[in-house]
Amino acid sequence: MDERYDIRTVTVTENIQPVRIDKYLASLAELDLSRAYIQQLLVAGLIAVDGKPVIKNYRLRGGETVIIQLVPRETADLTPEDIPLDVVFEDEYLAVVNKPAGLVVHPAPGNPQHTLVNALLYRFGRALSDADDLRPGIIHRLDKNTSGLLLVAKTDSVARKLREQLAARKITKIYQAVVCGHMPEMSGTIHLPIGRSLKDRKKMIVTTLHSREAITHYAVLERFRINDLVEVTLETGRTHQIRVHFAHLNRPVLGDPEYGGRQRWLRGIDPAERMTGRGLLDMVSRQALHARTLTFTHPETGASMTVTSELPDDIRKLLTALREKYS
Repeated sequence: MDERYDIRTVTVTENIQPVRIDKYLASLAELDLSRAYIQQLLVAGLIAVDGKPVIKNYRLRGGETVIIQLVPRETADLTPEDIPLDVVFEDEYLAVVNKPAGLVVHPAPGNPQHTLVNALLYRFGRALSDADDLRPGIIHRLDKNTSGLLLVAKTDSVARKLREQLAARKITKIYQAVVCGHMPEMSGTIHLPIGRSLKDRKKMIVTTLHSREAITHYAVLERFRINDLVEVTLETGRTHQIRVHFAHLNRPVLGDPEYGGRQRWLRGIDPAERMTGRGLLDMVSRQALHARTLTFTHPETGASMTVTSELPDDIRKLLTALREKYS
């Protein structure tokens, strides 16, 4: 096995109905891989079942061990890059970074450089935890066009302890979002499983098929004419969780092109409000979603830490317009 590759191991669910390996692996949210990319890996001989490479129409029957060799490390440019960083907190053990919208968190197929990881390497050097990996120091992720706070570990020990807190749901992540329409209640919990869409492998959906538990708590902070400002607290951290849950309620995050927060929403509202809707969409080129607060236990000092960031300019300007014109 080539040590240059990022290795993933999957144990197939026991006693499943026979299913093509590419379809099964693409359905796993934790892998976050498209079916087309998995097929490329199969053709290249980079996926093995119980130790033997298989072809792309191979059928799994349950209980197998699948080894996946992902992107060669040399294809991801881990060169430090002087990309501006807003570091909200830093000590010798960790940092909290306020990521801007538009910045990819770590190198991946299609985004080998110009990522947050490249910026972190420039700012903190190779002392970052897991500095030989594709995601040095990264504890959790944000979507490219979601802004807000991210935890970064500087040592392997701190990374391990923070990931343990994350797995135990002891790190609290609070977001603010402007949603399309009004929430059905002023506060509530969305407890619906999330898995990858079979129709569009880049998207997640609420589904019971190959899904994982997802829990989102929300509270309406302000109500405007055709929108709500909501505070969102994540109990779990699934891919696109907030965006998927609110879209499932037909209250997508304003400006979200993948989950119905732009033209699809505009077509569905009262024609008398469409001019207002267009004006709001002109103010945000991405989903109006910001990771505003992180609360965790410092892994070395034991202190309870709460870090908060200001809303970015585009969301602040949007809220000003909503308060002044569209309340």
